[in-house]
Amino acid sequence: MLKRCAAILFLYYTGYPPSGKGALKLSNLTHTDSMMNEIRELLLNARQRVAVQVNTELLSTYWNVGKIIVEYEQESKDRADYGKQTLKELSKGLTKEFGKGFSVSNLYNMRLFYMHHKKFQTVSGKLSWSHYCELLTISDPDKRSFYEKETINSGWSIRELKRQISTSLYERLLLSEGKTNKETVLALAEKGIEMTTPSDIIKDPYVFEFLGVPENKPLLESDLEKALVAQIEKFLLELGRGFMFVGTQQRITLNNTHYYVDMVFYNKILRAYVLIELKTTKLTPEAAGQLNMYLNYYAAEVNDEHDNPPIGIILCTDKDSVAAEYALGGLSNNIFASRYVSYIPNKEQLIAQVEAVLDEWHKPEKEF
Repeated sequence: MLKRCAAILFLYYTGYPPSGKGALKLSNLTHTDSMMNEIRELLLNARQRVAVQVNTELLSTYWNVGKIIVEYEQESKDRADYGKQTLKELSKGLTKEFGKGFSVSNLYNMRLFYMHHKKFQTVSGKLSWSHYCELLTISDPDKRSFYEKETINSGWSIRELKRQISTSLYERLLLSEGKTNKETVLALAEKGIEMTTPSDIIKDPYVFEFLGVPENKPLLESDLEKALVAQIEKFLLELGRGFMFVGTQQRITLNNTHYYVDMVFYNKILRAYVLIELKTTKLTPEAAGQLNMYLNYYAAEVNDEHDNPPIGIILCTDKDSVAAEYALGGLSNNIFASRYVSYIPNKEQLIAQVEAVLDEWHKPEKEF
């Protein structure tokens, strides 16, 4: 034991292993650890490659099954009867021979899978069959394309994808900036969220259903902050891609007076600090002025040469569009105000709002 300790101390202070019997044991121990690390990395990489290959093969098989179903369906004179009867018979036969995975609903999904992806090259190996089954529940092609792109870009799990769909992320993004950003519908569907400007990270409203707070229950700002920190992973999911949590109640000192920023994040995509102020009331000009001061401080004292100007978000229970325009207008910093709700918004109402705006957008301009 003493020899082993002496060998370790000798190596620590000199950087060279000692000679003799003790050195052999220490050298063997070091080599073993190094070998373990290399082999571990090799096996983990191999396992990942195999998983990707298996997933790709599974998607390819299901796509081809869907293709066969559609082609036979198109040859059938009575397509309605084909859909009702043949899938049941096919399910029974395939299940008997190959086991689980060929229920009528899964065969129907394979059929839809092929119909929505006529070229297999458009299928992403980054998504699992379960991801695609969830996406197939969305009938609107633009909306479905958006969620597919964002799942790939953000690496959402099945649960996270379901949550984003149920909270109507697509509709909330389209409505986040009023009628001025409706031209981005196609871009949103084709590319997902492109985070190039501060406004790209803003949603309205933000949905905090994961807090489990009753809709009309009064909540103190400190309690709201604690609840969000306790569910920080879900809050980060709602904030979007690239957010990293820095801390709460970050102190700013000016002329021996201390101020505290409610929550501070850093967005690695925009390379900017994001300061969030929580308000359990409607938007006020005072909140905008205070956050503007915080942003000025971060720009001057916290940012380094590689950081972009900081971004401020006021999360409030309500905001008047006219009041928001005057409260936030003319400020040199990037400050945004968004509502937050503690419940999942009515999806039908959000869809109706989007459709109304799109109808207005598609109307021909009046000639004067």
